This record gives sequence, structure tokens and C-alpha cells, in this order.
Amino acid sequence: MATMMAITSFAGAAVGLQGAGGRFAAPSPPMALRRRAVAVRAQADEPSAPPPNKPKAGTSIWDALAFSGPAPERINGRLAMVGFVTALAVEAGRGDGLLSQLGSGTGQAWFAYTVAVLSVASLVPLLQGESAEGRAGAIMNANAELWNGRLAMLSLVALAATEIITGAPFINV
Repeated sequence: MATMMAITSFAGAAVGLQGAGGRFAAPSPPMALRRRAVAVRAQADEPSAPPPNKPKAGTSIWDALAFSGPAPERINGRLAMVGFVTALAVEAGRGDGLLSQLGSGTGQAWFAYTVAVLSVASLVPLLQGESAEGRAGAIMNANAELWNGRLAMLSLVALAATEIITGAPFINV
């Protein structure tokens, strides 16, 4: 039960009469005339009904893939992280540069397979209503993943630019 109390007071204003010398005369009604009122109101708090159990609203595929949606930058960042590490590993292992890897049939097949697997693995939790921020830990959080993905995207561009400018793979074996 909630109780609300309000105290109001009323004080009579003293009206002074101005005398001949510019002085105030004593107030005619005394200041002791005060009236106080106490108002107490009580109202019963009804227990609010819990909201109905609705299933977790999933995101539609078009909302997830929208330009400002949660999926495009995250998927591109994940692909760039995997692509950058893979490109450096293949350069170190076989001596093929990034551009020659993209030109070979094997590189394109692995690229298509990786895009399909990582895209589906990234979209399924989003479509089930989960968010990357909700599954974040202390070290591996959603903001760090976005920044790592951005850095990997820039690194792939730098790797390709270095190979175009120098005419040789980044890692010269």
C-alpha cells in the first residue's frame, strides 16, 4: 500500500499601516494566526501482471542484411580476418602472392566455401534473435571484433597494393 502525505500551511499576512513618520505601525492581526492541514491519501498497489511470455523476436533476413544492419560489417570483417591470415599462410608456404592466389581455381573455390560457411554461421544467431553484444566476454567483445575486422579489411587492401607496386609477394621466400 502506498501512502502519500502532504502538509499545507496557510499564514495570514500582516497588513501594516503606515504612520505619519514613515514608520510602520504594529500589524493589526497577530501573526499567530496560522492554519495547518494534513492530508493523508492511501491507495492500494495492485500487483502488476507479468508481461506475457512472447518468444524472442527474430530479425528478418532483410533487416539483418540492410546497409545499417548488424550483419554486413560483421560478416565482411570475419571474412577479412580469415582471408588475411590465410593469404599470409599461403604466401609463406607456397610463395604465391595474393593476386596469384585469387587467380587460381583452387583459391576461388576455397574463397566461395569460406564465404558460404561464415555467412551462414553469422546469420543464423542473428535470425534467432541473438546479438553479438549479448554474447560478448571480457576480452572478446563485439566492439573489438568490429575493429579487428576493419583492420583486416585494410590489411588485405595493403597486401594487394604492396604486391601490385613491388611486383612480388609480401613474404619473399
